Amino acid sequence: METKSLMTILNHFQGENYLIPKDDNNVGADLRRRALSVHSILEKCSESDPFATIFLLDCCRTYPVDQMNEKYRSGVEQSPNMVGLKEMSYAGSLIAFACAPGAVANECPGERNGLFTKHILQHISKPDQDIRKILADVTNGVAQESNFRQRPYLSVSLTHTHVCLYENATGT
Repeated sequence: METKSLMTILNHFQGENYLIPKDDNNVGADLRRRALSVHSILEKCSESDPFATIFLLDCCRTYPVDQMNEKYRSGVEQSPNMVGLKEMSYAGSLIAFACAPGAVANECPGERNGLFTKHILQHISKPDQDIRKILADVTNGVAQESNFRQRPYLSVSLTHTHVCLYENATGT
């Protein structure tokens, strides 16, 4: 069986994308120690030469800035780079973002997940479906449910024609 990598959740800060726990109220000035650099993770993944590296990133929220202490936050809020994500592309990878670069994902008040994750969960377990087909369905669902205010963004540089996350073991 081929090696595949899958990660979720992201935010962007000072020119770099980070995996940040959604419920961590203490990120603050400890960001680089408490969060994971997506670039570093992608570099590590590529070292093992996987069949495909797939990141599904429900990203681009503004909550970390609100949680930072006042001293650290003062220069951050004025940064034009705070909103959205920093583009990424790695050979053999598919990186799906909840929204386009520079945009912020719509929140779903009262729901456990954001709109992107909601639609990922509806489609991710389809057996023998290429990930690009799954993400086309996710993109259409997110765009329609948000009245086209949010459109997922894909960075695709896969080298294989059929990449599925869930194969039907029985062959039926």
